[in-house]
Amino acid sequence: MTASASASGQAAVPTPPTATVPATTTRPTATTAPGDDTASAGTTRWAGTKQFMQIRESWISGGRTYLSVRTARKVAVTDPHEAWLIVPGEGPYTTVLMATDARVLLSVPLGDNSHPYPYSQTEFVNRLMAEPSSSRSGLGYDLSFDGKGRVTRLQSLYTS
Repeated sequence: MTASASASGQAAVPTPPTATVPATTTRPTATTAPGDDTASAGTTRWAGTKQFMQIRESWISGGRTYLSVRTARKVAVTDPHEAWLIVPGEGPYTTVLMATDARVLLSVPLGDNSHPYPYSQTEFVNRLMAEPSSSRSGLGYDLSFDGKGRVTRLQSLYTS
């Protein structure tokens, strides 16, 4: 587990290790300051908004769930049935923190149903990381952020 330090000496949001970790494994404890409920600097631009995003990876560190995200676009597809086409974003991914009480709603292919159904953050991390990285770019999520830039709601879009 690596964590970068800011110029002021405060620990930043942990970054995932480069080695592959089985999806059911919780990553080591982060070096973020106790009680630090903010995500990395720069994610406050999404504070208080709802964004459509891709998630490259997710991990749990120190009992908190982190997501590596970037904005994307969604296009409704109605033939042969209703679903969404995900148009991948461009540019770097940003690490954001999920609120401890964030709601996770998953649909196919990450969830078991075509309609959104609640899952725990741990189930989400395990299901996402079990997907090949090449498949993750075709998945999209509506994310709601609180005033501190933490994800309070994550809903995957149904893709066929």
